[in-house]
Amino acid sequence: MRNIKSLIIGTIVLLGAGATGYSLGTRTAPMPATPAITAKAEPKILYYRNAMGLPDTSPVPKKDAMGMDYVPVFEGGDDASDGKQVSISIEKVQKLGVKSEAATLRMLDKNIRAMGRIEIDEKRAYTIAPKFEGWVERLYVNTSGQSVSKGQPLFDVYSPDLLSALREYAIAAQGEASLKDAGDEAKNSMSQLASASLARLKNWGITEEQIKEFGSAKDKRNLTFYAPISGVVLEKKAVQGMRFMSGEMLYQIADLSMVWVVAEVAEQDIGSVNVGSIAQVGLSAYPDKHFAGKVDFIYPTMNSATRTVQVRVELVNPKGLLKPAMFASVALAVSDSTKVLTVPTSAVIDSGTRQIVLVQLAQGRFEPRIVRLGSRSENYVEVLEGINEGEQVVTSANFLIDAESNLKAALSGMDSHAEHRAPPVAPVQHEGH
Repeated sequence: MRNIKSLIIGTIVLLGAGATGYSLGTRTAPMPATPAITAKAEPKILYYRNAMGLPDTSPVPKKDAMGMDYVPVFEGGDDASDGKQVSISIEKVQKLGVKSEAATLRMLDKNIRAMGRIEIDEKRAYTIAPKFEGWVERLYVNTSGQSVSKGQPLFDVYSPDLLSALREYAIAAQGEASLKDAGDEAKNSMSQLASASLARLKNWGITEEQIKEFGSAKDKRNLTFYAPISGVVLEKKAVQGMRFMSGEMLYQIADLSMVWVVAEVAEQDIGSVNVGSIAQVGLSAYPDKHFAGKVDFIYPTMNSATRTVQVRVELVNPKGLLKPAMFASVALAVSDSTKVLTVPTSAVIDSGTRQIVLVQLAQGRFEPRIVRLGSRSENYVEVLEGINEGEQVVTSANFLIDAESNLKAALSGMDSHAEHRAPPVAPVQHEGH
């Protein structure tokens, strides 16, 4: 009985000690509180922009012509500047070799380029066509392209009409001399006959020297034609023994010491060309030579098929290097005394439908601007609208920056497209785990 009581008392003591220890433990080490789960706020979408960087936005999701989703622009995000600015790290800017230059006012000295051809100077060409009928008795110059000097004999002709006129004048001149002591009426009649015969010969192009030559040689029956100018025989139709009619062309001679270059200038450039403008002419036959000349004449009509106006340039050709019918490239120097806002031509990105320049807003921060261009020179182009004087435009690696911008937009569009279209992937179950 005593043992049972002792066992009960010991059990009660142990239970009391355990309860006391648990109470002290809970007071010294309180249980940690369960953390509160807060929902992450989704950023507000301002609008949707074209994935390829085109200036097109939409208030609702849409696709472009290629089926690519428009990119959402979030409030406070990188695209808060309407998607027009491009941010590139300074390290990448240095690797790309980006250079910039300020848009400034300057006078544009430009060259208008056109294609042309060498032609003979029409003022230095001569056609030999007798004004009477006859036969070619002898040829002294019998090949085309042969050089001749002024006064050099070309050919002899026999003409009954010319022979008759020469003898008629000779008789009239002799009669006038023999009647010098006769009455006034007879002298006047013979003088009028001699004058009429002489005028007829001069109208046929017979010189006084040739007339005297016929008068001194009574048995002479041929008349010699001489070269009227020094030059080159461009065309020879005379054949020894042939009969020719009055006005028929037998020789064409041109002085090629001065030639023309007739250039075809485009319609939009003709307003800048003036008589007296300096021209530089190049020919594929002489790639190491350039010939300088001046604009001599601007033709008054336009070719409706090619929309070009012909411009004539005079060139000195002392060595005969410039040959008619050669093709030539012509550069016409045009200067304007008015200063205009310009940027380097390398700063313009031309897509075919628009022209863009990249304006450097800060280090590594660029903004594409659509500009309207005007006149051009060799290295600069006039900007009519789109930028202001003093703004820095990218002149080197602008295509790489533009590509970087479009690539970034395209990748954003593809990521957005993938998020909406990609199905969830089920986790792979491995045995033993």
